[in-house]
Amino acid sequence: MSVLFQNVTVLTMDPADPLLKNAYVAVEGTKISAVGTQRPKGEFDRVVDGEGQVLMPGLINCHTHVPMTLLRGYGGGHDLQHWLNDFIFPAEAKLDERAVAAGAALGLAEMIASGTTCIVDMYMKTGTIAQQVMQVGISANLSCGGLYFGAPEDFSPDKCSDCRNQLELWEQWHGAGEGQILIDASIHAEYTSCAPLWQWTADFAQQRKLGMHVHISETKLEHEQCLEKYGKTPMALLNQYGVWERGGTAAHCVWVSDEDMDIMAQKHVTAVHNPVSNLKLGSGVARVPRLLKAGVNVALGTDGVSSNNNSDLFEEIKLAAILHKGVNLDPMAVTAHQALEMATVNAAHALGRDTGVIAPGKIADLILVDFTNPGLTPCHDVEENLAFSARGADVSMNMARGKIIYEKGEFFTLDLERIRAEVEGYALPRIFG
Repeated sequence: MSVLFQNVTVLTMDPADPLLKNAYVAVEGTKISAVGTQRPKGEFDRVVDGEGQVLMPGLINCHTHVPMTLLRGYGGGHDLQHWLNDFIFPAEAKLDERAVAAGAALGLAEMIASGTTCIVDMYMKTGTIAQQVMQVGISANLSCGGLYFGAPEDFSPDKCSDCRNQLELWEQWHGAGEGQILIDASIHAEYTSCAPLWQWTADFAQQRKLGMHVHISETKLEHEQCLEKYGKTPMALLNQYGVWERGGTAAHCVWVSDEDMDIMAQKHVTAVHNPVSNLKLGSGVARVPRLLKAGVNVALGTDGVSSNNNSDLFEEIKLAAILHKGVNLDPMAVTAHQALEMATVNAAHALGRDTGVIAPGKIADLILVDFTNPGLTPCHDVEENLAFSARGADVSMNMARGKIIYEKGEFFTLDLERIRAEVEGYALPRIFG
């Protein structure tokens, strides 16, 4: 299908031509074919009049646990360890494939309506999540988050269920939908695993040329206990085992040291900033200005809805842009443009995906934001409005991989009423009785 956006303001995120007014963007199939202020030649299957709208790259959520939408608001008021062990892990133990499918579908619907076109998700029963992603049409890097609580000397890849899970995911899903789904190698965290699993996962990623996704130094306790046990930080410890040889995404990075940042810059490890979740759980504030100064690529994530409690990436953009101004007493600590980069071009770079910028040849992951809404009027600066005023509810259209999947409250690739019925009639009763 071919689509032409006309008479629209375009935030390209391309340094060569960042903002175009009264512009045209043409889409052919899954890719952008033309961008400019002159109407491209030819006929189009659909012409979208963008008057009063801003077209920008779709948002990329670089750290999610999408089925945890089922646990929205559950176990609030606790730090990470108590929250996980006393509330989340017991609830998750009751999940089956059907419940995970319902939670994933609900979470994807929320993300699509608020402008997300790609996610980086870590969760169990990952194949079920892949099925839901394929159906709704966004892109995803998926992983299962390798866990191993046994004695290191007893570790065997043949007996470790998450090793088998990662192999099966790679065989069944890597590259599905012409690259719509990619599988990442993954370790849940240093504190939920051990050296033999780190080495196996590093080898698995290198042999198959996969990305890596790990929780890193989310809390002070996690960071300090690793130092006490191994004499190294989680980042440095996993680096010792080759985990970062192909780069990767390190979620949270709240307590990483300056030396960790040097490793991250050298190994091309992206820090995924999750400001809302980190504040809600009392984990702290990542030193994002210092990460940027050290040459570390920084992206954004919402984390699971259960510790956020929503998937609105515009909220993360705003908080990323204002939080560090206050912490550092510097109004330029993180600019509006830098925060928008974290949710678009930086995230695409982290994943090696050809998106995040509106330019010919790029994947057509695009969203329209309605600047006629009261909260976005008037507009003196497009980036300032997007970073500090926009909300997910201002998204009027979501195009993923060249296909319009959401427009003005209507979903075209999912049945929201059926999903609600599954969540309320099956998933929640299964978890909570």
